[in-house]
Amino acid sequence: MAVSYKKLWKLLIDRDMKKKDLCEAAGISHASVAKLGKNENVTTDVLVKICTALKCDISDIMEIKEVEREKA
Repeated sequence: MAVSYKKLWKLLIDRDMKKKDLCEAAGISHASVAKLGKNENVTTDVLVKICTALKCDISDIMEIKEVEREKA
């Protein structure tokens, strides 16, 4: 399983927000946003701050996708 934050980026586009705007609104670091951009793990605290700032649910900013495995 892998995490995808494509929904977050679409939401920011829909709200005409930049990544730096998200940092300021949610009170999170640029390093956390960089991790999100690479679909890396971040703490639930970061996700809660984003949801609070954007007034949305966790499912509005992320989803879990199945990873296709290569056949050996």
